Amino acid sequence: MQIRTVETLLVSSLLRKPFVTALRTVHAVQSVIIKITTDDGLIGWGEAVPTHVITGDSIGSIRYVIDEVFAPLLIGQDIIQREVLYERIQQAIIGNTSAKAAVDMAVHDLFGQLCGLPLVQMLGGYHQSLKTDFTVSVGKPTEMAKEAAEHVAKGFDTLKVKVGTGNFQQERERIHAIRQTVGQGITIRLDANQGWKPKEAIRLIRQLEDDGVDLELIEQPVAAYDVEGLRDVTRQTSTPIMADESLFSAKDAKKLLGMRAVDVLNIKLMKSGGIREALKINALAEVNGIECMVGSMMETAIGVTAAAHIAASQPNITRVDLDAPLLLAGEFSAGGVRYHGSHMEFSKESGLGFDSKRMMQWVKEHACE
Repeated sequence: MQIRTVETLLVSSLLRKPFVTALRTVHAVQSVIIKITTDDGLIGWGEAVPTHVITGDSIGSIRYVIDEVFAPLLIGQDIIQREVLYERIQQAIIGNTSAKAAVDMAVHDLFGQLCGLPLVQMLGGYHQSLKTDFTVSVGKPTEMAKEAAEHVAKGFDTLKVKVGTGNFQQERERIHAIRQTVGQGITIRLDANQGWKPKEAIRLIRQLEDDGVDLELIEQPVAAYDVEGLRDVTRQTSTPIMADESLFSAKDAKKLLGMRAVDVLNIKLMKSGGIREALKINALAEVNGIECMVGSMMETAIGVTAAAHIAASQPNITRVDLDAPLLLAGEFSAGGVRYHGSHMEFSKESGLGFDSKRMMQWVKEHACE
């Protein structure tokens, strides 16, 4: 089954409300959708998003790399030889992990269809469904507490709270306001998005521990490059620390694990370059006794569906942060994962489970060429 065409399609999806973190404010999600068609008429789908402040990728760079660099390497190649395709893509250009992830998703989608299995089953089939958290954007303590309560009222029992802006007291007030509002029965994980210095992080985390706030974990408290600082925070606090922006590849995972710099790893396909590398990261973590979470950037249900399939396939992936499609203003009805409150359910269709006719209609409705 050979690849006949590789197409890129640009779409835009508005958010229900601005999404605010320590790194950026997002009002809409722009995505490059990749459509790979084989000579047998099968269609594989993938998505790449431009998260400039994390991956360095832009809409222009993603489209150029897929159209001008990857497509000539893919057309005419057989889907059966997946490792050949992945190696061609990996060796063609350094970085550009979002573009690589889109191709990787589409190839996995096609192979799942060829095998007649949902991708989650093909990769391991450990879970039949998932349960995601819901993210609370950075804001004033009263606003964040109100938003947190709204999510809890909708059935979410795990909240991912964005912090990393403001001074020590402001951060503490935000977290206390949320805990007091939602009560002790709700799981709270913090994401500082590199917003603190190591000593600031240690001081704040220790204070929160003394306050009895009861946090599940804290994600990327310090700058991505400061792995030594990350290790210091991990060593000098009791709350589990998770790497996000510090982790792109299996090589990064090897370094973090070797230094015992963190307690948990957050895998995102836009950083890893796709499912193939993500599986390597998870395997390394499992061997070292470290659990993983699978998250996403601000993506549509296309990229998040691929992330969900890998998350559900492996026992060592114990947490997911895959609420991005719930933040979008419109509904996605072209297949893939389905949300029922915090629960995510998989299509029984093969591959990623997308309906290509409805997918093309959705792309047409959201096109922004």
